[in-house]
Formats: sequence, C-alpha cells, structure tokens
Amino acid sequence: MKNKPKKEQTKHKNLKTLKGVIKVISKPMGFFMLPDTDRSEDVVVFEEGLNCALDKDEVEVEIIGKDRDRKKGRVVKILNRNKTEFVGTLENSLRQSADGVGDGLVFVPDDFKFYRKIELVAFPENATSGQKVLVKMLPWTNQNLNPKGEVLKVIGKKGEHETEMQSIILDKGIVYDFPEEVEEEAKKVAEDFFAGADRRDFRDVLTFTIDPVDAKDFDDALSYREIGEGKIEVGVHIADVSHFVRPGTALDREARKRLFSTYLVDRTIPMLPEVLSNDLCSLNPNVDRFAFSAVFEIEKNPPVGGGKILKRWFGKTIINSDKRFSYEEAQEVLNAAEKRFSSESPRPPGTTPSRTGVSSQSSARLSSENFFQPLAELNRLANIYRAENKKEGAIEFETDEVKFELDEKGKPIRIYKKPRLDTMKMIEEWMLLANREVAKFISEKLEKRGAQAGAASIYRVHDLPNMDKLEELAIFVRALGHELPVRGGEVSARDLNILLTKIEGHSAESLVKTAAIRSMAKAIYSTQNIGHFGLAFEYYTHFTSPIRRYPDLVIHRILENHLNGGHIKKDEFAYLQKICNEASEKEIVVAEAERESIKYKQVEFMQSRVGQEFDAVISGVTEWGMYVEDPSTKAEGMIRLKEMNGDLYQLDAKNYAIVGANTKKKYSLGDSVRVRLVSADLDRKILDFKLV
Repeated sequence: MKNKPKKEQTKHKNLKTLKGVIKVISKPMGFFMLPDTDRSEDVVVFEEGLNCALDKDEVEVEIIGKDRDRKKGRVVKILNRNKTEFVGTLENSLRQSADGVGDGLVFVPDDFKFYRKIELVAFPENATSGQKVLVKMLPWTNQNLNPKGEVLKVIGKKGEHETEMQSIILDKGIVYDFPEEVEEEAKKVAEDFFAGADRRDFRDVLTFTIDPVDAKDFDDALSYREIGEGKIEVGVHIADVSHFVRPGTALDREARKRLFSTYLVDRTIPMLPEVLSNDLCSLNPNVDRFAFSAVFEIEKNPPVGGGKILKRWFGKTIINSDKRFSYEEAQEVLNAAEKRFSSESPRPPGTTPSRTGVSSQSSARLSSENFFQPLAELNRLANIYRAENKKEGAIEFETDEVKFELDEKGKPIRIYKKPRLDTMKMIEEWMLLANREVAKFISEKLEKRGAQAGAASIYRVHDLPNMDKLEELAIFVRALGHELPVRGGEVSARDLNILLTKIEGHSAESLVKTAAIRSMAKAIYSTQNIGHFGLAFEYYTHFTSPIRRYPDLVIHRILENHLNGGHIKKDEFAYLQKICNEASEKEIVVAEAERESIKYKQVEFMQSRVGQEFDAVISGVTEWGMYVEDPSTKAEGMIRLKEMNGDLYQLDAKNYAIVGANTKKKYSLGDSVRVRLVSADLDRKILDFKLV
C-alpha cells in the first residue's frame, strides 16, 4: 500500500511477459499497466494484438517492441474473463448468419469498449430489432471471427426508462429480485422479532432520526439527554441487523453476494429484503426497534468549548424513535433553535425534555421546541469535533451532488444540486465518531489478546497519496493560479485544506476538488490497519450502515464477539480478508452503476435543450478537445478542437490549456465560456457543445 521506492518501481523493466489486467478503449486498443509503475510506463496493445481480450480481462502480455516512447505488447493468453454477460441492442445484420439462426440479427453491446458485434446462436422467438437484451458470450478464441452468443433475457424496448435502468443493473451484474428461499426466511425471522431481547432500554430517552426526504430505510438514530454535573449523554443507535441476519443462513449468503445496496436515480436495490430493510431493521418512528449502540458521556462546558468524551459504552439496545426528520425539517428546527437561543439566555442545565413517562403514541405529538436544545447542542458539539479533526489533518471534500425530479414515465423534468445543510454535516460527524471509536475499541481488544494468530478486524483504510499524482496536482492548481506546496514528494493535509478554503466560491472550485480526490488513493476495506489519511484517523471502520453495507454487518458481529469475550477462530483473518477484497471490488461496480444512471438521465434531460446556449465552465482539456460543464445540472460534454473556428487550437499540456497557434488565445481550466449544445447521444451518454 505504501509508495514504493523508485528502484522497485522499475523492477519489471527487462521482463518479456507479464500477467495482469488490461484496459481496453473504444479505438480499439488496450493498455496494460506494468505492476508498481506509473502510467507513463504502461504497455500499449493495438487491436491486432488484443487476441480476443476485452476490457478488464486478466491476461498474459508479451513485450514485442516499442511504439514511440511506450512499450508495445500483445496478449498471448487470457487468464480470466472479467465478464461474459453483456447488455446491448439487437440490430438487423447486413447478412444472414450461415446457419440461418437469428434471421440476420446481431447484438451490439452498450459498452463501446467491446469492439466487436456478437453473432447470435440462440434467442427467444419474440426477440426483434431495437430491443435491449442480456447476452451470454460463448468462448471466443479466434480474433479473425466475431464472437458468438445467446440471448439470456429480453429487457425491453430501447430508450424506455425501465429498460435503460434494468440494462444498467444487468450489465453490472447487480441482482434485483430476492430468491424465494431468502424472502421466506426473512418473513420467518420477522416473526421472531423479540427473541432474546435482553437489552439496555433507551425507550425513555429522547431519540430521533435525520435522513434524506425520500429515504426508505433509517439505519441510524441519535439520542440525547442531560445527566447532570455538566455532562450529557449522546447515543448513536444503529439498526441491529446482526440480530436478524445470522451467519450461515440464506439471508446472510444473499447479503454477502450483494455486499451493498445500490442507489440509482429512481430506485434502491436493497441488500436485504424489504421486510427487514424497510421495516424491522429500519429505525422507524414510534415503534420499538433493536439497535446496536455507541453511547458517549460527554463533558458539556469545559474551559475550551466542550466535547471531551468521558466514557463510552457499546452494546445491544432497544429504542423507540420520537421523530423522523428529513434533513430540511431538522434544519428548520435548528435554525429556529439558534434564533431563539441568540435572543434569550440558554435553557438551564437539566431541563432538556425527556421521554420518561411518555407513551410511544403520545410522543408523536412532541413539538418542534422539544428538539431545540438537543439539535442545537448536538450541532455545537459536531462543529467542535469537525474543527478538531481538521486541525489534525482531516481533508474537507464537499463536492456537489445532483438530484433528479422524474415524471410518471421516468423522464427527467428537473435536475438540481443537493444542498449541503448543517444537519447533514452534524449527522456525518456523529457517524464518524462512532465509526472511529468502534474501530479503536476492537483494536484495543485485539492488542490485549496479543493479536492471536488469525485474529483480525475490518478497517476502512485510506493510504497516502501517490507522490507522482501529487506533483501533477500541484502543477494543475498552479495553472489555475493557486499554490499547493509539495515537500519531499509529500503534501500536508494542512496545505491541502488551505487550498480548498481559498478556492471556495471560485469558478474552478469543483475542478480542484475533483482533481484532488483523483490524486488520492481510494479508500478500501482491509484487515491491515494503516489508518485513514483523508479523515486523519488512526483507527476507522464502517459500523453505521449495516442495512446497506455488508462490512458493517460483519463489524457488528466482531464487536459483539469482543463484548462477550468470545473465541477468535483461527481462520478469521483469511475469512475477513476475503470479505474485504470482495467488498472493495463490488463497491467500485456499484458506484459505476450509480454514476451511469446519473449520466444517462443528464443526457436525456439535455436532449430537449439541443440548440440552446449555456454559460459553462471548462472542466478538462485533451489533445482532441476540451470538456465543459453546465454548473446548474453538472452535465458535462465536449467541444472538439477540430470544430473550433478562427484558429488552429492545440493542447498546452503543461499549463492545462487550449491555445490558438496564431492568435495565442487561451482557454484554461476553470474559465467560463458561452457554449451551444449541438447533440445529446443517449447511446453513448455523450454531449457535444460548440463555442458561441
């Protein structure tokens, strides 16, 4: 994980054959990354050398020479296919297949990196041209022939909303429906709700959830009460999924298979059946629910502003949430509370409302004022923790997210940026605290046990940035008129935060943040704790979302085992590392599906705006064009250099700009430009713009 010394980075220089994963682009050509090297040392593989290899296949590559400044190679063996099932469109072929099968239909994959059409040997009778289908590719070993395949499923008519969303799901191998065995087991588990309910009772403590307005499940809640002597007790209550989903069951096997819930623009594909994810494992208001809780006793008003954790407790609880807030509703209450407390003296200690003696039925009638003090206090403490984390080096990345308003047919009628409210930041901070403290507690237990052979946990880790990428980032921000000091191949989190603060409100703010994120290592799951660079935490895990993330469910089991002094199995390390590897890989697939659904809807939304003019920001430059982004919708497209009039424009890579050869007119990253949308290609999810 750590950055390799330079001499190790070139250890493959003289080898003729290498094994690894190939990246194929639509030209078509492939790039094979030499292990432990930067991108400038990869191997280029032209179409004639791909030897039937497809994007992300594991292959063996032979170095056969040089192409300009790069090594040139060819694939000699495909070791493992990344995938064999593909989504695409049926089209009429110019010729009928030799055996007459398919009536001349061919399959054109949605993935434009798949550089061949697939000839069909089996398909349903109702399959017709213009339909989206799922096809299984048969073994393909002859580069001179197109691959063959069979239709597994007809998805629907190309261009229809449901067809396109299902296409994304199927193409990524995401499972939608639950097997009957799993649904039945979930119903049976639900009937045994109160089995083993020996838990610490929080039903008399003021408790609430804060989530997006359209959330269907609520896996975290906060409780608040003053306990005298200048102390408060804050509970972070997480749905106790581990009570219902036990190891070795059909439910557990299915959750392990899915690993995550997937969130497309119009739907959630849950990790757990609805009877659990939306009901018994959801901390719904005014009903008893099982939780696994992290409870903190906190000093409220010490000399330096409060927030010191005096005690922590972890364990199984039963709660009854008083209120389900949306972020917006909670923000309104918080604003009213801060306005109230700014105009009058604060509420005396010990007078925070309690649920003692209040029935679950009447608790629903608690007024907004009942939550003034808890929300204001929790927000104050969250701000203190955030400032402390930033002082320790936590990097504050707050990038824009877009939301969609769809009509009854799934067509986007509005795209808007999701606001970043104080209540969102507040919830994030308390979840960060719980995740950190759980990770620290488990690590302490492992250390006390002497880290027995095979003993491990699951950590959420974030490695140090790659020094080459940091140099590129420094050059990038310098081209935008800012400075990021790089000392000894390293950037301090403090300097990065200074930069992020300086660019707030700048037209290039989102560009710099995106570039900074890309320069970082990706956070992954691991049994080896190397800390979390981005959060500046020595210990960190995922504990707070077991409804939608399988690693969190496993952490609940690990925590319960340590709390009960349970035995650590000898093969635990290998088992947990396997989960870490699978989850880190699946997380990427799920994120790709979510991004594809967003991109599709952005392009669909922009189709009706072809011909219109926009104020856009230059978001990227390449040797063939420059990318521009519409700030209001975050929709991005390209202006091709060959279509820029008045001069011969070329890439100035050093300064991240496009420059006219004669006029020297310069277009730089972050510049505002007036553009016209000339096309919106839904098939390729591409927007084309021209300068006005």
